[in-house]
Amino acid sequence: MVGSLSAQDSIPAPKPGRVWGVTGAHALMWTGSFIALNKAWYADYPRSAFHFFNDGAEWNQVDKAGHAWTAYQLARGSAATWQWAGMNRRKAAWLGAASALAFQSVVEIQDGYSAEWGFSAWDMAANLGGASSFLVQELAWQEQRLHIKMGYWPHDYPDGLETRRNDLFGKGFSERILKDYNSQTYWISGNIHSFFPNSRWPKWLMLSVGYGSDIMLGAHSNRWQNDENTTIDRSDLARTRRFYLSADIDLTQIPTRSRALKTVFFLFNAVKIPAPALEWNTSNGFRGHWLHE
Repeated sequence: MVGSLSAQDSIPAPKPGRVWGVTGAHALMWTGSFIALNKAWYADYPRSAFHFFNDGAEWNQVDKAGHAWTAYQLARGSAATWQWAGMNRRKAAWLGAASALAFQSVVEIQDGYSAEWGFSAWDMAANLGGASSFLVQELAWQEQRLHIKMGYWPHDYPDGLETRRNDLFGKGFSERILKDYNSQTYWISGNIHSFFPNSRWPKWLMLSVGYGSDIMLGAHSNRWQNDENTTIDRSDLARTRRFYLSADIDLTQIPTRSRALKTVFFLFNAVKIPAPALEWNTSNGFRGHWLHE
């Protein structure tokens, strides 16, 4: 079973059977992901010649945070499988980061051939940032002290906007968890004990800063045209940026002898644990939450 990367920096030798298995699993995952992404993102839009697209100002950069999170988690998961296959920690980290960046690069190339989008240098920068954040920590500290995590809770859209939501973000949960930027929050959770190992701070308790934005009914503004080419203007709904301070749990630091449970903890450590949070937003200033994901 795959767990978190161990503290041991060297393992005697790669295990050929496992190496081939991990290689095959990577290929299978990539193929399946491309099929799913094509269905969710590209199937309903025409193809075009390869072109670039400047989307740095879109969606209040929540989509860029999503790219960084995806690359970080792909690197983290890939590296764990390579180490399980017998690679030493440093080599596994390089392979994990390279695998994540290669996967994301192919997605960006697909975007470059879509008439709806295009190859985005901003997306690639976010991908590189996510993969590099994993790699640099592995090389410098041999552990992840700063984790990039995601929170998701379906946004409560105002009445009359269900059609716009469905057009932009899909009609089902599987599509919306990928597309609905209004419902996503991205976090950097820091393991305080790893920075101060002699302190009494619990190894599993983290401090987390988060970012999200909502009431975004278009990439740049809340004005759009419907199927009848009528302009809909909902500029009365303010696009709001939200910043958070919260607590989190490093599930990989919870002691257990169960390999299965270690794997579960490792996988779910990609998600921010709901906890009390302090928020500051661009519409109403400060507010508190008993729980925020």
